[in-house]
Amino acid sequence: MKKLFYGLACCIILLASCQTEKKDSLEFKNVNQVLTKSFSNLNTLDTFKIELTGRKAADIVLHFTIVSAAGKEIFAENLKGKDLVNNTDPNIDLSKEKDQLIYLKTIANDFFAEDNFLEPAVMPEDKADNNAPDKELYEDLKKSGLNGFKYRLGKETNLYIAWDDKEKKVKVYYKCC
Repeated sequence: MKKLFYGLACCIILLASCQTEKKDSLEFKNVNQVLTKSFSNLNTLDTFKIELTGRKAADIVLHFTIVSAAGKEIFAENLKGKDLVNNTDPNIDLSKEKDQLIYLKTIANDFFAEDNFLEPAVMPEDKADNNAPDKELYEDLKKSGLNGFKYRLGKETNLYIAWDDKEKKVKVYYKCC
């Protein structure tokens, strides 16, 4: 009877410790978002897709693609989770993997925030400055009224992308803080 009691007690303790571990661990589900917006052509909708894959912060990749209304992939970028974590504000404590996962999931969930879609990409009164790597594209965007999209690479780096109608591809038209 003592052996049965000790065996049962060990099972209860083991079960309780498993329950505690499960409660304290972060439930991580991959983020997969798709939406359509006017981008490469003002009269059609392109498909924007973001997917966050991986289980550990060091292995996570944020896949960002844009597919034209005609079904052609016009932009693709894979952002490594470890790079996003390493390029964050040093005042944010991301020393624990749980906090890194929460941070990366927040980035993915906020990637398609409404203020990241720039309609138009460049306002008619805007002037190109040193943060515009392609001044000609910047001026062309002013004239065409095409839309843009911005996303963050780190604490001080935002990339602004738009469709370059001359080169028929998506390009960075502004890179800034």
